[in-house]
Amino acid sequence: MHTILMILAGLAVLGLFLLTGRLWALRAAGATRRAALWFIPVWLVAALVNMGVGVIEAGYSVSDELPFLVLVFGIPAVAALFAWWRLRPSRKADEAI
Repeated sequence: MHTILMILAGLAVLGLFLLTGRLWALRAAGATRRAALWFIPVWLVAALVNMGVGVIEAGYSVSDELPFLVLVFGIPAVAALFAWWRLRPSRKADEAI
């Protein structure tokens, strides 16, 4: 259950990053795409801290926690990369300039 909550938290944080980037994009073009990429290292730190708590506080071994780290980090990170890819400028917009 904790893993699912952490994945949902990661997706929520990604949503906040994208919303902030969208608001910032009113002043800087491409800010939403950059926000999606900035999310990845921030979420990696959060996922590693989560793993550290599992190892230090809960007494699990690193090898026990590693698959959960992959899930907790990987699913929101893949979603961020997908958002980054989908938010790329269209070719039609480039051709119009």
